[in-house]
Amino acid sequence: VLICDSKWSKIKQKKGANDAQKSVIFGKAARYWPPDVFVFTFRVSLRLTASTEGGSTDPLKNVQLATVLKRAKDMNVPKENIEKALAKASRGKEGGDTFVYEVLAFNHVGLIIECATDNSNRTIHTLREILNNYGARQAPVKFMFKRVGYVVVSPVDGVDQTGQEDLVETALTHGAIDFDNIADSSGHSFTSEPDALISLSTAIINKFSQKWNVDVSELRYIPLEDSPEVSEEAKNDLKALIEELENNEDVLQVWTSLQDDH
Repeated sequence: VLICDSKWSKIKQKKGANDAQKSVIFGKAARYWPPDVFVFTFRVSLRLTASTEGGSTDPLKNVQLATVLKRAKDMNVPKENIEKALAKASRGKEGGDTFVYEVLAFNHVGLIIECATDNSNRTIHTLREILNNYGARQAPVKFMFKRVGYVVVSPVDGVDQTGQEDLVETALTHGAIDFDNIADSSGHSFTSEPDALISLSTAIINKFSQKWNVDVSELRYIPLEDSPEVSEEAKNDLKALIEELENNEDVLQVWTSLQDDH
């Protein structure tokens, strides 16, 4: 109870944008994806494939898939495109491969690039071309990051949000190791160990689906510590690099060790 009370005091304090800038909070759909429906739909297809890898293509049995489907529907992705993506994912290896590509940029900054592709050689060749333009190179950088489960919830419109302590306590009981409020919104984020992500998401959905939407349920890489300071010019170049990487149709997500990069 003392832990919960302490954490609840913490969550009520606005911590600004710094924590949010550790990584892309809501993924590419909210930040980088172009408005073009075809491009967006294709990337949702890749995301669906990645979300079902090693799991079920039934959203009732796959929380991560369910949140991706919700995001796709919220963005008005045509139903037939979603169905095609699910069919592709259910065919296993025929749906393509997923892999991570580790990069060191601007001498200090680590990047982890998550990809889903039907041709890994093509994807790696394209990544190298982009990276070369910015003086970045492939290098082992996973030691700069920690792999965590990450859940974002937002209040259901028109529903009284009293009893948020119960939400936090339930999350802590089912694997959450930290939480915070999302800057400039009424939502909350929770982090967990990777193997607790499903338990955490499922517990929130089962108990609070009438009050809270689970908007994000995913595994992500977060920096273990602050990267050394880089110049404003390097920050601008890094932003341009990330945008160019994420404009590639085979790139799902780019994580960076620089906490003040967006």
